[in-house]
Amino acid sequence: MTLRKFAGLGALLSFVMPGLAMAEEAAAPVLNSGDTAWMLTATILVLFMTIPGLALFYGGMVRSKNLLSVMMQCFAITGLISILWVIYGYSIAFDTTGMEQGVVNFNSFIGGLGKAFLAGVTPASITGPAALFPEAVFVTFQMTFAIITPALIVGAFAERMKFSAMLIFMGVWFTLVYAPIAHMVWSGNGGLMWDWGVLDFAGGTVVHINAGIAGLVACLVLGKRKGFPTTPMAPHNLGYTLMGAAMLWVGWFGFNAGSAVAANGTAGMAMLVTQIATAAAALGWMFAEWITHGKPSALGIASGVVAGLVAITPAAGTVGPMGALVIGLAAGVVCFFCATTLKRKLGYDDSLDAFGVHGIGGILGAILTGVFAAPALGGFGTVTDIGAQVWIQVKGVGFTVIYTAIVTFIILKVLDAVMGLRVSEEEEAVGLDLAEHNERGYNL
Repeated sequence: MTLRKFAGLGALLSFVMPGLAMAEEAAAPVLNSGDTAWMLTATILVLFMTIPGLALFYGGMVRSKNLLSVMMQCFAITGLISILWVIYGYSIAFDTTGMEQGVVNFNSFIGGLGKAFLAGVTPASITGPAALFPEAVFVTFQMTFAIITPALIVGAFAERMKFSAMLIFMGVWFTLVYAPIAHMVWSGNGGLMWDWGVLDFAGGTVVHINAGIAGLVACLVLGKRKGFPTTPMAPHNLGYTLMGAAMLWVGWFGFNAGSAVAANGTAGMAMLVTQIATAAAALGWMFAEWITHGKPSALGIASGVVAGLVAITPAAGTVGPMGALVIGLAAGVVCFFCATTLKRKLGYDDSLDAFGVHGIGGILGAILTGVFAAPALGGFGTVTDIGAQVWIQVKGVGFTVIYTAIVTFIILKVLDAVMGLRVSEEEEAVGLDLAEHNERGYNL
């Protein structure tokens, strides 16, 4: 009887064990080729936003003697941040070691170095909401966000900062401001603003408020361009600016829809609301300018496009089409008045309106996300108490504004004391293309 029992048990195990092995194999994460293909595409689109999109957008708005300097800064930032991201940026932003939901500790503010030099990232490592695409793709996708954020700041101090000072400032700012804010918002349970419940689907806080506030501080610390505001400083090539704005519009689908980190319904809705908000903001800015100044301008509609893209960014994964329409219209009108009336009244020289568009648009979009993410207003989020969520959004905005402003100010003041931030008056008069790079954008 005993032998029979063992024989029966052996037969049972021989039948069950392969099934268990198959179940375990089935449970193992498997790469999804559709998600992978979409994330590869989205990554390319976001990089396309900086080079050539932002480079052309900003390049056309400066005077001809500074065209190459602005484009050079965008390219140099792309190279610099790519390397810093690989060495430690990705780890600081997304390493979750020591994090615990509901517990505020050091790792709630900044990640560890467990992923430094991309330790553990191999062709076989996969990630995503359901671990469906290569981690290498996620690393590169998030790298493109880290690239464009400091590049946006360039618009605030264009035409007057030393190239050497700019490089060091961007490297330090990325380390002390961008990576920690990204960690607090996006790293998951245990991240400071993640645990608060701040909604930031694709970077309203991390990218746009961050860059806009840093830009405002930078332009105040550096001071006004020589001759501002009495000397005419009209954009030298609005064709470049319109082409750049078009590239940003197209690339932004990777920015927003790509932040679904999957080829799914959320990505599809993010694409739709991005288009709606951007179109509404372009028209909102255009008509506000038309009514106020008597004529609609190409620069105005291009700026409106970017304002709409900025404002919908934090909301893209949670708001519905009609919420996007309201957010876009509000962004176009509000950013128009902030980039014109408010700027003139306060007298700061935000050269290309980095604060007026990205700072203000990001703040507006982040707060309105708390309103229109509610299903009661056509949203697709989990917001049941609009007032409570708006307060969470305001708290996230306030923390980002204060943290970014203080740290950016300290970085700039230290650099100014050590090496100086600004080119000489003679170099500024000649133009940064010749003074800093010994080249001309146009050789006629």
